[in-house]
Amino acid sequence: MKKGWIILGIIVLVALIMVGTFVSNYNRLVTLNESIDGQWAQVENQLQRRNDLIPNLVKTVKGYMVHEREVFTYIADARAKLAGAKTTNEKIKANQVLDGALSRLLVIVERYPDLKANQNFIRLQDELAGTENRVAVERMRYNEVVRGYNILIRRFPSNVVASMTGFSKKDVYFKAEEGAKEVPKVEF
Repeated sequence: MKKGWIILGIIVLVALIMVGTFVSNYNRLVTLNESIDGQWAQVENQLQRRNDLIPNLVKTVKGYMVHEREVFTYIADARAKLAGAKTTNEKIKANQVLDGALSRLLVIVERYPDLKANQNFIRLQDELAGTENRVAVERMRYNEVVRGYNILIRRFPSNVVASMTGFSKKDVYFKAEEGAKEVPKVEF
């Protein structure tokens, strides 16, 4: 009789350990999944800040450069694509197009010394540079949270819990654009 209670106690203890492990891993998956959504919201917050600054920057630059319409059209199209993006992947791609448009604008600005000396332009350019830094930091943090989540999804025993509860790997990372590794040409 005593031996039966010991075996039953061991079975109950093992079952409790298994349930505890399952619950713990499930809760970690839920927490990281929510962290991804929260971090994406921070990325979008900074992207919105940048998007709000761009019209002011463009308006200031337009006053000096009436004949550079192509760049302004390119920026307007890029902002429209961003506004129309629905999924995270579409938003990432639209932001990459906008990054390229802003780079073109800043290259053109180099040709206009009077514009570079304008206080409004300098202030807006500083704001935009600060915002770009914030966007870069939030993108990095987002990628780190996604990476941590993906690692957890693949590790044992959380991979078993993930497959049983419907959690799957996230493949949406911010990556450098194709031409980002090339050294930009600056001409005076």
